[in-house]
Amino acid sequence: MPEHSASAQDIDHVAAALVACLPALHRALDRQAGQEFPHPKPPEAQLALLRYVDAHDGVTVRDAAEALRMKPNNVSALVTQMTEQGMLERRQDSADKRIAHLHLTPVARQRHAEVSELMGAHLAQALRALTEGELDALGSALGALGSLTEQLHRPAR
Repeated sequence: MPEHSASAQDIDHVAAALVACLPALHRALDRQAGQEFPHPKPPEAQLALLRYVDAHDGVTVRDAAEALRMKPNNVSALVTQMTEQGMLERRQDSADKRIAHLHLTPVARQRHAEVSELMGAHLAQALRALTEGELDALGSALGALGSLTEQLHRPAR
């Protein structure tokens, strides 16, 4: 664990602020994009799986479940729903027929790109309203937020 001079109280304050801020930021972006997105919005668990499969084409159900911190049977149920909805394709592994690799359908890939573009546009618009100092601070925090995300995805010790 890295050594730093931050007090336990400072760390608790930052943790509480992030716990409050990050979901609110996500909800605001989600709501704004949802108002303009011309298709029904999938539930959050489906969106998380879509994002992951888009970034990791050909992933297995087990690997996706592990990465998303979900139970494999829940991800399997999501995959079944999303396959029926035409959002995912299951392709059998050539070496082991029990293993399926997940791929986005062209429709899912297009819709995922559209919603990501909408969210990016809304976020860019909000960023333009910030002061230069606020924008610099957010830019400087990106690396730390990436490291924080990695820490949260590591197995608990």
